[in-house]
Amino acid sequence: MMKQSTRRFLSSLLVLIGAGLIFLATEAWLGVLLMAVGVSVELIAIALKLWNN
Repeated sequence: MMKQSTRRFLSSLLVLIGAGLIFLATEAWLGVLLMAVGVSVELIAIALKLWNN
């Protein structure tokens, strides 16, 4: 299992990556894909923060 500090760092990093992808999304199909990936990464980060051993 991951240590809590490692999990916290990973989830914070994923939040930043997800926010960046959402920020870079445009109105074209590539933007829709980036938005979907960004939201997915944000959800994974939230799940990591809530995950208990």
